[in-house]
Amino acid sequence: MFNGKTAVAILAVTLIVVSAGFAQTLEEDWNHFLHYTKIGRPDLAKGYAQVILQGNPNPVELLELTKKNPQGYAILLRVNEFAPDPELEELSGKIIDLIEQGSYTRRADPGIIVTEIKRLSSTDRGWFTAVKRLRNAGEYAIPFMLDAIADNSRDAELPDIVRALPQIGRDAIRPLGAALQTDNVALKAQIIQALGKIGYPQSQAYLKYIVENDASAEVSQLAKISLMKIDPGTLKISAAQLFFELAEKYYYHSQSLTPANDTDSANIWFWDANQRRLTRVEVPGSYFNELMAMRCCEWALKADAGFGPAIGLWIAAFFKAESAGIETMPSYFGESHADALVYATTAGVEYLHQALARAVKDKNAHVALGVIEALGTTAGEKSLLYRIGPAQPLLEALSFDDIKVRYSAAIAVAAAGPKEPFAESKLVVANLAAALGANTQLDEQIADSYALRAAQAMLKLALSRNPVINLSAAQNALVNAVNDERKQIQILSGQILAHLDSPGAQRAITGMALDNNNDADVRISAFDSLATSAKLNANMLVDPMVDAIYSLISSDETDPELRSAAAAAYGALNLPSQKVKDLILDQAKS
Repeated sequence: MFNGKTAVAILAVTLIVVSAGFAQTLEEDWNHFLHYTKIGRPDLAKGYAQVILQGNPNPVELLELTKKNPQGYAILLRVNEFAPDPELEELSGKIIDLIEQGSYTRRADPGIIVTEIKRLSSTDRGWFTAVKRLRNAGEYAIPFMLDAIADNSRDAELPDIVRALPQIGRDAIRPLGAALQTDNVALKAQIIQALGKIGYPQSQAYLKYIVENDASAEVSQLAKISLMKIDPGTLKISAAQLFFELAEKYYYHSQSLTPANDTDSANIWFWDANQRRLTRVEVPGSYFNELMAMRCCEWALKADAGFGPAIGLWIAAFFKAESAGIETMPSYFGESHADALVYATTAGVEYLHQALARAVKDKNAHVALGVIEALGTTAGEKSLLYRIGPAQPLLEALSFDDIKVRYSAAIAVAAAGPKEPFAESKLVVANLAAALGANTQLDEQIADSYALRAAQAMLKLALSRNPVINLSAAQNALVNAVNDERKQIQILSGQILAHLDSPGAQRAITGMALDNNNDADVRISAFDSLATSAKLNANMLVDPMVDAIYSLISSDETDPELRSAAAAAYGALNLPSQKVKDLILDQAKS
């Protein structure tokens, strides 16, 4: 929304254009916009900015105008950053976004790239000019440069292209690394040498893979030479380890691996063996690093199928990628590609605990939740309490900052029914008890789900008389829960309380059973729980409660099913003969 002054300014600009008898060009509007911005007339500057935007300008054309007037563009950038006028800042920001689109479009233009590759073989000055422009194109130039190198009809251009290839710099490494899968030995040799000349460490894993696996001794030797140029020490490190270290750098968003793109997307590069050339898949920048971490883990496993740490990191990276909140994964995953949880539940507990240990250390709730859910689905007691060195990741998750992680960890441990004592058992109970309540920190549906799962896990512990996890510490929460608005939570809480040897537990169940405000099915279930409690723990009720049950049983107005449940509970209480006598005589006809 723009205020009245802005509207007047736009109208004024429109009248100027109309009165001139012809439409102004984009360049004229642009120059006017910069002029009025520079002299401190934001009212008119905003008017021209709006005219530019309403004209739906070509982003590339706008980009070219910034090159004609770089000082003016610098002013625009300062205005966008420091403008005291919010409306001018908003408009200038939209124009800058268009310019950045133009920059992206231009740098990836195949026609321009092909022309510049040919220019490499013109003159010395032409070579330097072409290299500068190809460097601006960055990774987009690499497929076309490799195509030219592989084209035998262009052998005369080869020295100039080969000399230019490493000049593209760091941005070339990802596509060059993917292109090492070519079966063209001559092309592979040029790629290897270019990577050595570029000299960045992210090339090391790809080069060491060649050293370890290439069938050609000559190619392998070239890879060794390139590695020596970057870091001779890497010759002693396996390709699997180098890929794993590179994957970790992507996982933690190392600045040195950030794509040069000025947009919110990035490219994943592949080698197409059929077409014998590079292809790319554009992906959202929000999970680019995680996808690259996964790819590097995959290469680590190609290099060494037994390199287990890559599996744990791959799982963590997949969950982290899903946390970007994008509904679909890239097209190269394929339509039938499973989600992270499927892979996690298939993986062994060793790898899941590796991923969980990383998530706990990083305080990454999304990854931790995903891994814990997988552990809870497939793992038993020994698996859940798995150690990585001195640490037990799942037990550490019981103290995680995020309550969902704490709840999920407690539910997973409880569901496994541990038999051996562990120090954190009280934390399990505390988190289960907390999950029972209506938590305002969570979405209502999520809170309900955790409450139900926690109650079910506690009931399983109670039924199995688990010797490790003492549910008595959760009694207050369970007593509160018998008055919960959620019927399932009421019923389950009563069933759990039935197994606690406590007067308070038994009396809470009885209160639920006698409460006329509860639905009949809740009351019937409560009487069933009272019967269980009485059988396990004997009668711990006060006389008024016993009398109330008696009154319910002896009344002709009581629902037959409820009356039957109450009678069963009454009998289970094993009351003194006087109480039973009264019940018998009260029904006698004479």
